[in-house]
Amino acid sequence: MKAIILDMYGVIVRQTGDDFVPYVQQTFPDLEPEKIYEPWFKADIGELSSLEVWEKIGFKGDLERVEKEYLDTIDLNEGFLDFISTVKGQFKLAIISNDSSRWSKYLREKFHLNPHFDAISISGDLKIKKPDKRIFQYTIEKLAVKAEDCLYIDDREGNLEAAEKMGMDTIMFNCRNTPYTGNRVNNFGELLEKLSGGK
Repeated sequence: MKAIILDMYGVIVRQTGDDFVPYVQQTFPDLEPEKIYEPWFKADIGELSSLEVWEKIGFKGDLERVEKEYLDTIDLNEGFLDFISTVKGQFKLAIISNDSSRWSKYLREKFHLNPHFDAISISGDLKIKKPDKRIFQYTIEKLAVKAEDCLYIDDREGNLEAAEKMGMDTIMFNCRNTPYTGNRVNNFGELLEKLSGGK
């Protein structure tokens, strides 16, 4: 193995408050999830800015403040910094994240993530989102490795399946207690154990 590729939400970072839909529904309790997902998914592929998402949902006033208040409910996952400092230098490292350009930039800068990674693939920048194989292929090429040289870690089964079809090894980061029959870990400590033990 030459490279480790990590998902962002549910792996590198975690919610300390509500996920996006229930967070929005605190302000707009009658708003159906589909009406929230529609603009959000467009931002994920660069068709809307993240500020336009808040506007289309119905928020008014200082939308930058509204956005920051939500993003500041997101924190680094416990054990991430220990993990990244341990593996850095041993493997090439990358992020593949379905996210708006602005949200991703804010979080990566807030937590000083960029210097840790050799490649960062954000769906809002590339206008391609997982599980589209093109975002995986783009990342592999940026790392200058083969798919079979990569370990991909995500908390969603569909994304893991897409990576497996590309030829990658995969591990589910099982932060949501999802039933999963494949290789999985519950935290970064267990992930380090797998890497060191070759399990």
